[in-house]
Amino acid sequence: MNLQNIPKIKHTDAKNFFLLCGPCAIEGEEMALRIAEKVVKITNKLEIPYVFKGSFKKANRSRVDSFTGIGDEKALKILKKVSETFDIPTVTDIHEISDADLAAQYVDVLQIPAFLVRQTDLVVAAAETGKVVNLKKGQFMSPESMKHAVQKVKDSGNNNVWITDRGTMFGYQDMIVDFRGIPTMRKFAPTVLDVTHSLQQPNQSEGITGGRPDMIETIARAGIVNNVDGLFIETHFDPANAKSDGANMLHLDNLEKLLTNLVAIRKTINSL
Repeated sequence: MNLQNIPKIKHTDAKNFFLLCGPCAIEGEEMALRIAEKVVKITNKLEIPYVFKGSFKKANRSRVDSFTGIGDEKALKILKKVSETFDIPTVTDIHEISDADLAAQYVDVLQIPAFLVRQTDLVVAAAETGKVVNLKKGQFMSPESMKHAVQKVKDSGNNNVWITDRGTMFGYQDMIVDFRGIPTMRKFAPTVLDVTHSLQQPNQSEGITGGRPDMIETIARAGIVNNVDGLFIETHFDPANAKSDGANMLHLDNLEKLLTNLVAIRKTINSL
């Protein structure tokens, strides 16, 4: 897979998976730089191509009083500062057509949220910026149906597209990853496994999404064994007090050990 079309990405010759990693939401400049610095050190050591992830706003909230962001342009400027400070690419999700051109001024990859991946105008707007488009598979969609979302991007004149699997709804309050979908979606585009979101437990009665962070390594290992091109992991140095999705995030202190184990697994797979 060619990652050369993403500015600032390093270790493109490595046979590792690539990594999208960072906080769920941009809460401030200090926290974003602190997380990015730690992940950059780890990924450079392990030669993992790395893209810093952070949402500049959170539009999909369970309650009206949930945290949505610190201000669109303020958060986007922080993403740009992370990119310039550490010489790494960045990814953020967009929710409205107008977000596409705005976010494209600051980041390298535009992500379409799972609940919005069938919104043609939004997908096309992202594609027309010329940025890499990361399509989150809808929790309600089959792996086979993602070929149509990919085709929308390509029909818009942009071949830089990824698919990210973030699990499928299993009942009302749980997610499950069907690993049969990975080889299917890889036929359409490079495929990423969103480890932390696939461990969410949404629709809790109190209106705050739960999660199973204890299963992060289990899901990540299975993804690597099944040849995913990339991993998506949300991390924070204080998940219990994160303003969004803290219940399913990986503590930043646990990231290096996890990635070290996953790199070892990938090397073993590559040697077979």
